[in-house]
Amino acid sequence: MAARVWRGSAKDALLNKLKYIYDVGPRRFSATFEAAAGGAPRIPHSSKKGRFLTGTMIGLAIAGGAYVSTVDEATYCGWLFKATRIVNPFFALLDAEVAHRLAVSAAAHGFVPREKRPDPTILGLEVWGRKFTNPIGLAAGFDKNAEAVESLLGLGFGFVEVGSVTPMPQEGNPKPRIFRLPKEGAIINRCGFNSEGIVVVAKRLGAQHGKRKMEETSSTSPSLTEEVKHGGKAGPGILGVNIGKNKTSEDAASDYVQGVHTLSQYADYLVINISSPNTPGLRKLQGRKQLKDLVKKVQAARDEMQWAEEGPPPLVVKIAPDLSKEDIEDIAAVAVALHLDGLIISNTTVSRPDPVSNHPLAGESGGLSGKPLFDMSTNILKEMYILTRGKIPLIGCGGVSSGEDAYKKIRAGATLVQLYTAFAYGGPALIPQIKAELAECLAKDGFKSVQEAVGADCR
Repeated sequence: MAARVWRGSAKDALLNKLKYIYDVGPRRFSATFEAAAGGAPRIPHSSKKGRFLTGTMIGLAIAGGAYVSTVDEATYCGWLFKATRIVNPFFALLDAEVAHRLAVSAAAHGFVPREKRPDPTILGLEVWGRKFTNPIGLAAGFDKNAEAVESLLGLGFGFVEVGSVTPMPQEGNPKPRIFRLPKEGAIINRCGFNSEGIVVVAKRLGAQHGKRKMEETSSTSPSLTEEVKHGGKAGPGILGVNIGKNKTSEDAASDYVQGVHTLSQYADYLVINISSPNTPGLRKLQGRKQLKDLVKKVQAARDEMQWAEEGPPPLVVKIAPDLSKEDIEDIAAVAVALHLDGLIISNTTVSRPDPVSNHPLAGESGGLSGKPLFDMSTNILKEMYILTRGKIPLIGCGGVSSGEDAYKKIRAGATLVQLYTAFAYGGPALIPQIKAELAECLAKDGFKSVQEAVGADCR
């Protein structure tokens, strides 16, 4: 079979990207190092790490340029995702927060692959009247300020959640505040809702929303029209906006209402984050009375706004894994009584389960995420599914690093699944791998769709 030759426009786009990397990339990386270091002395352009990372990216782009002319689009796309495995380990050489900022900056400037291959049809589902091409999403915390929404959705996630976003800008807790535990596949963080604030984030999301509307109304391309039809307000996938409160605020409800009024018009779904362990007093909002009062006020704020035919965005609450049986029952009761649109289970844990308990960093304060959280969060997920009788969509989050993990979350009651820590360690190549593994798990057990498998272990 003859190899497909790409159109000139595709080649030109790649060459322009290569030129941009060559001319601007080193300066971008240097600026990112300086910003992530919080004003530390500027790392020179000649630094070994900067040269090595930039050189690696240029090398990959050159190799891609030679490869792109002789292969079909799907094969080339697969090659690009696999190639990120070469670059990703070098981020481990950097400080955790510097690496995070560099990764967000790279995504914001388009230095990440874009998924061109369609998702397996078995992974498609509809939730809240919105079509998801797959149930795998990126949790809040990676793109806190909505800097890279389009590129992150383009990686092939079914949905991306930005935030947490606070009403007023705040720096968060002092650095260092992110600690890697690579052997355990875990991270401890105590960032404390570092955010540029709702005004800055609203401007970014507004620009993205406007661009999307222009594409939707002006495009005559059948492929783009179909993508818009199955997409959300910001791109081919669904966009969630996670809202938090300011550390010094004495009126939490007012903060969440302000976030809803400013950001809900750009969201396919909204999240009230009341479970971060790094904001003093925040988790007290999970109490039955406090949660009921808060949800009522936020629902009222959302519903009083003017909405088009599609209606207001669904409202979801993100809860902690460190809950007693009574706490879980109270949250379930409030969720059912107030017709909450969903729950995210769960946030990070303040506990240090094995094998982290004996780690030298176990004493660092903050929330633990990653593989050690999987069993704890999945058990609560299953219990919540039973208590809510499967009537409320649940998003399983905590320790997902493979398609099998995602499948276990779904069988325990999750309609959608999120990851973060595994993505931080595995990079973009992990996304198509998880989707392929999940599709295989579903088919192996005879399920024809994700929806059929939801709560299978609770029946």
